[in-house]
Parts: sequence; C-alpha cells; structure tokens
Amino acid sequence: MSVTNALQKTVIINTGCANISSVKFALQRLTQNVTVSDDPDVIYAADKLILPGVGSANAAMQSILSKQLSGCIQSLTQPVLGVCLGMQLMVTDSQEKAHKSNAIDTACLNLIPGKVKRMEVGNLRLPHMGWNTVDPVEQNSIFKGIPSGTYFYFVHSFAVDVYAHTLATSQYEMPFSAAIHKDNFYGVQFHPERSGDAGATLMENFLKL
Repeated sequence: MSVTNALQKTVIINTGCANISSVKFALQRLTQNVTVSDDPDVIYAADKLILPGVGSANAAMQSILSKQLSGCIQSLTQPVLGVCLGMQLMVTDSQEKAHKSNAIDTACLNLIPGKVKRMEVGNLRLPHMGWNTVDPVEQNSIFKGIPSGTYFYFVHSFAVDVYAHTLATSQYEMPFSAAIHKDNFYGVQFHPERSGDAGATLMENFLKL
C-alpha cells in the first residue's frame, strides 16, 4: 500500500503520553514523509495529523496543557485522526481521572461534543482487550473498502456512547462508539496500527482525505 500523494506531510502530535513508535512505523509503510513533533509551526504545516494517546485522560491532558498544545490542536483545520485515548481526548470531558477520589471529570479538547464514560460490562473483564468487530453506521470515506463486521484491535476500559457523532459502533456487553467524526476531526477507539490489513486500509483512507 502507498498513498497517492507521497509528498504530503503527515505529523504525529507528540502529546508526551503515547507509544508513538508503532503508529509511526505503520504510517511509514503507507507514506514517506512522517514526522513526530510538538512544535506548533510543524503541526500547522502538516497535511494530515495523528493524535495518539495511552494512559489516563487526566495525565494526557496535563501533558498537552504543559506543552501548550491545546489551543493549537483546537484550531486545526486539516484532517486529524485521534487513536484510542487520542479519540477520547477529542470529546468534551471524561469520567476517567488520575485519582479515584477526584470527583471532577477531566476536561478534554472539546473538538467533538461527547463524554467518555467507564464501560458497564457486567461480568466481562475490563479492560476490553483484543479483537472485536466494527460496524460503520454510514459510508464515510475512512471506512471505504472495510465491510461491516471487520475485526479491529481494542484496549480500553472507557468509551463514548453511541450518539449523533458516532461513525462506527462496536459491542462489548454494551454498544459503544468505535469511531466518531465531526468536521475535520476523526477518532477511532481501536488501534489501527495493530489491526492488520483492515487498520492499514483505514489509515490509508485517512491519508487520502
């Protein structure tokens, strides 16, 4: 696979809270010009942007704020893809906290309306970890060539409910948003860089937007 415009600049935003190497490696198989940066000038000059994240929403937002990146990310007009925690950071706020005693939800980037909640899965284990099917709710271009019921790889204990900005759904005792979208902002709860050919297809579709 290779994107049609190999000269476009793809930037992975270095939030300070992500394992970037696997995302970078997956992108480099699709396009030549991949940079990791927390420099606003580099971010603004990108054609496509990836917002990765691992760990807790609270710690990730603290890192983003300490790098003074929140305003930069909020003002982006290019296509931006949030991955896993990166997707959760795109919504309004999250119930995930750094300390259980903290009763205040974590304010996120508010790029897409929505709320991250702890998953209610009965007797099933959390985190929800492993392969699960994804069902697009509309024929959006990032799911081009990806049939309903395709398996992607997940690792998460918090999720966004199915709602107006849901782009694809999945099910783990409860339905949840596997992907969300508003304007130039796209988010996927799964890890496309760990999802084989389907993940590569989704990332290639994103790079072609």
